[in-house]
Amino acid sequence: MADLPPVRFHDLRHGTATMLLAAGQPIKVISEILGHATSAFTADVYTEVAQELADAAAVAIAAFVPRKSTSRASNVPAEGGNDR
Repeated sequence: MADLPPVRFHDLRHGTATMLLAAGQPIKVISEILGHATSAFTADVYTEVAQELADAAAVAIAAFVPRKSTSRASNVPAEGGNDR
């Protein structure tokens, strides 16, 4: 038998909610699977932000942040004039 820590039934429900959220399932669907009266309860109590979701959110918001280009465009001549 594997030497694993004890897992409560509640831990399994919590993990299921978190994994379903990470898999992109709507909170309403997760709420219905768990048998909750409202999706707000599910979101507030049972789900955690999985690292993958946090990473995806960071990448998505970074796409909206303007950045100053540090590289020269290929068609802009180098300072000092002609290289011939």
